[in-house]
Amino acid sequence: EFILLGLSDRRELQVLFFTFFFLGYVMVLLANLLIIVTVRTDPKLSSPMYFLLCNLSFIDICCTSVTSPRMLVDLLSQRKAIAFEDCIAQLFFLHFVGASEMFLLTVMAYDRYTAICKPLHYMAIMSRQVCWLLVSACWAGGFLHSIVQTLLTIQLPFCGPNTIDNYFCDVHPVIRLACTDTNVTEWLMASNSGLISLVCFLVLVTSYTFILVTIRVRFTEGYWKALSTCASHVMVVTLFFVPCIFIYLRPFSTFPSDKHVCVIYTVFSPVMNPLIYTLRNNEVKASMWKLWKRCR
Repeated sequence: EFILLGLSDRRELQVLFFTFFFLGYVMVLLANLLIIVTVRTDPKLSSPMYFLLCNLSFIDICCTSVTSPRMLVDLLSQRKAIAFEDCIAQLFFLHFVGASEMFLLTVMAYDRYTAICKPLHYMAIMSRQVCWLLVSACWAGGFLHSIVQTLLTIQLPFCGPNTIDNYFCDVHPVIRLACTDTNVTEWLMASNSGLISLVCFLVLVTSYTFILVTIRVRFTEGYWKALSTCASHVMVVTLFFVPCIFIYLRPFSTFPSDKHVCVIYTVFSPVMNPLIYTLRNNEVKASMWKLWKRCR
């Protein structure tokens, strides 16, 4: 088994963290479930954008559920032990849904690029079949990424220290406990996780750059609204990708602050996604209001 040190060993801070993260977890669950139900029940929200937003909400629920419940239990526990099998399972599912979300955010940026820069061909390019194919590719890519990370970790021998300075099992703190030289493994993991994060982020930035260039050429009211939307999307994308790049693109080095950086993309980002991507949308809010009136 491994011992998770968590975010702090001070009891008063643990209670404060529990309250904060519990409220955040509940908010993520309720907000994303509401989005999924709203999109699925309103025929007006059948465009590719809402189909992708619905999938993002599902991934956010999965992503935060991999780490948050365990973290909340450990914050109230004296001994924060996790079995080796549970640790590997948490590592696998975290990278599975995390990489799938990276790929999906990239697809969503391409969807916005197509809608703004090629509006006349949008429905032809982003057909329902293409959307299903892209989403399936995101999940398949996430699975392939995660299975590589898991296989690289599980084949290592563990016979010495068992203390992980984090609140969940991740590749870097786990492989540092192996009783063997892990230089090659760390380089392979950095080229996997780190490069995926960096490449997806660069593709996203490039897509939004093309969108902003198109907006600047066409000075119309609709495109200024798109500018505001793109700016908020870039903010939440940066909140997710920059910490991942910082954590996974540097083999052979870990810092005590890494576990606090991890909070950004495991807790804050899932909270921000529904607020930025969906709940600022007037069509979604109108559909939620109609759903509320039907349920009363």
